[in-house]
Amino acid sequence: MTADGHPRVAPPARPDPTPEPAAEPGVEDTHVTVGAIEDREAYLTAVAAIAAGHGPVAVDAERASGYRYSQRAYLIQVFRRGAGVFLFDPIALTAATPSGEPADAFVELQDAIGDEEWVFHAASQDLACLDELGLVPDRIFDTELGARIAGLPRVGLGAVVEELLGVHLAKEHSAADWSTRPLPQAWLVYAALDVELLIDLRDAMAARLDAAGKNRMASEEFDAVLHRAPKPPKAEPWRRLSGMHTLRGQRALAIARSMWFARDAFAQETDIAPGRTVPDAAIVAAAAANPASRKELSSIKSFTGRASRSEIDRWWAALEEGRQTTDLPSLRSTGEPTLPPPRAWIDRNPPADRRYKAARAAIATRADEIDVPVENLLTPDTLRTVSWDPPTELTDEAVAAALTALGARPWQVEETSSRIAAAFVAAEQPDAPEPEQTS
Repeated sequence: MTADGHPRVAPPARPDPTPEPAAEPGVEDTHVTVGAIEDREAYLTAVAAIAAGHGPVAVDAERASGYRYSQRAYLIQVFRRGAGVFLFDPIALTAATPSGEPADAFVELQDAIGDEEWVFHAASQDLACLDELGLVPDRIFDTELGARIAGLPRVGLGAVVEELLGVHLAKEHSAADWSTRPLPQAWLVYAALDVELLIDLRDAMAARLDAAGKNRMASEEFDAVLHRAPKPPKAEPWRRLSGMHTLRGQRALAIARSMWFARDAFAQETDIAPGRTVPDAAIVAAAAANPASRKELSSIKSFTGRASRSEIDRWWAALEEGRQTTDLPSLRSTGEPTLPPPRAWIDRNPPADRRYKAARAAIATRADEIDVPVENLLTPDTLRTVSWDPPTELTDEAVAAALTALGARPWQVEETSSRIAAAFVAAEQPDAPEPEQTS
């Protein structure tokens, strides 16, 4: 690190005289050794250094998605100019806290940085697990979302860092099992680099957005991510089992449902990702076979997974419950009402189909004009919903109100409401062309 807290960037590689030159080293190759903070004394020292730093605070979190049931953070990275980079082990620090409560382990850090701007790359991935630790920002800057608004062709951290800062980052540990202890040094370096360049990236991104006149767009999007309410749980989550469409009859569905809940309970107890205990395909295979005994269940070749045999009594009890229940599930989901897929609109609701296609074309044109991805200009769900169920009066004001009620940000409403209203009106004219069939 330099004296003011900036990361040292590797110098350009010297030319290799051999016919096949070696790969240019990245900043990972010359990074100093880093360690995770695991005890209260080191934690409090780090917090004091961060508090004495200056400017925005770069924050990132590493989870163990695909390995663990929970979405808890297994590493927290913080960087601030004038302070440097710090890697916190929330598991060890929680254990070292007298109360043993995760939210109590980071009270001092929250107090030190809570009023500062926090810089993330893809904040929506980290805010929930940070909230579990009592780490809640008041305002954020999201370089991934900023890259979308700025119109960059690629928005991953490595691509954006290379585009705006000219630094190459390797991203080979992004899908690692961060619950591993001890964490390998290469992983810790990777984690440190995720935040060490974020403040410089934030400044470069802010300048890019300012030059394009997109500061307001980005600010409203950042605020929307920060205050977005979590999605409600699915009414029938077991229906999302891969391969469910192959099951026939309510009894097979009842068995699959019962085994799904048994697996979910076991996964939660052991904090192992459900698919790593018994895969979806194994549950579906068991439900389809409907074996008559525990031995038959165990002999199904497709009934695999690390816990398929060690917990065979659990799965057999669940299968028996599904086989005997009188509470049979319906053949089709009775969960949240959803719109039919747009490809079916031409038959089920031709006026909505005409409105949607006309408005979609208008939105795509505007997105291209201002160099913003069409899904960021207006979410596809919002456009589909207002097309299916438009306001009674197709005025700019009425459409604007409908978009606002659906959660569109002010800048999105200003950019799209009049265009959508005009497209709806044109689509309802008697001489409007019939929409083409879509697949």
